[in-house]
Amino acid sequence: MRLATLTSGGDCPGLNAVIRSIVRTASSEYGSTVVGYLDGWTGLLEDRRVDLYDDEEIDRILLRGGTILGTGRLHPDKFKAGLEQIKANLADAGIDALIPIGGEGTLKGAKWLSDNGIPVVGVPKTIDNDVNGTDYTFGFDTAVSVATDAIDRLHTTAESHDRVMIVEVMGRHVGWIALHAGMAGGAHYTVIPEVPFDIEDIVKATQRRFQMGEKYAIIVVAEGAMPKEGTMEAAEGEIDQFGHKTFTGMGQQIANEIKRRCAQDVRTTVLGHIQRGGTPTANDRVLATRYGAAAARAAHEGQFGSCVALHGENIDLIDLSEAVGTLKEVPIDRYERVVSMFG
Repeated sequence: MRLATLTSGGDCPGLNAVIRSIVRTASSEYGSTVVGYLDGWTGLLEDRRVDLYDDEEIDRILLRGGTILGTGRLHPDKFKAGLEQIKANLADAGIDALIPIGGEGTLKGAKWLSDNGIPVVGVPKTIDNDVNGTDYTFGFDTAVSVATDAIDRLHTTAESHDRVMIVEVMGRHVGWIALHAGMAGGAHYTVIPEVPFDIEDIVKATQRRFQMGEKYAIIVVAEGAMPKEGTMEAAEGEIDQFGHKTFTGMGQQIANEIKRRCAQDVRTTVLGHIQRGGTPTANDRVLATRYGAAAARAAHEGQFGSCVALHGENIDLIDLSEAVGTLKEVPIDRYERVVSMFG
């Protein structure tokens, strides 16, 4: 059997671990070969591919962040218009099954290919942990660890200078990174997209800390967080060519409001892309390796139209339709249980 794989969307710690696992499982368990398409769906459409061998080079990529295949985004219209070319390219390369690795958008593309007759097994990837149907995605643990480390470091400098520190983390539509990093880092307030915030609540929590004799405050803000209607003016970002809203620095906007209302020294740290770069954690390497092996086995067993998923301690297969269409948001009750630790 001859498999193909590609990585699409944002880069993520653990992608190389998945690629390595697919190659080694296909080779050692089935004697199969693997092709990698470069730069996501664009490489598949343009037939830019490389052979991936079970050798020392593939073995070493386990430790590396990013993806040796490159990644990118392709406009859905161009992607769908290229269906016949994609089929022709896969046939020319002798591909029996395709394993795309990506987030909700990539998995939507994978489902569409599956619906149009291409044998596909998906692997969910995103630092945001927002893919439906799976408990966790690889990359999330690394992102939370990076954010937590940053919060830990900001505690000491905030306390030394009697400051309020705003830490903006990734989280376009969901607040998993903010929630987990906020809890792990002992943040005094956490703001997530699922729960519109009232700036007055944040201001009061901040003031309460200083009134009680505390010398500083740490506030974690997911980049996609928005205020309750009528509580604070917020700048609106534009929509890019892929339908994604561009963000305008909600962390800094909150900082400006706190400074105006509290007269405290407030500083903002935007962690940005360092959350999804660099070496994956041990947990992400293990999960990514298990995902890759499960996807390779599913392809050899002909279980197409599926996506690997983590349920408890087990790696299962779900239908691609379960993984797309609805983002996995932070449950409101889980966020509310953390509120008691604010302030």
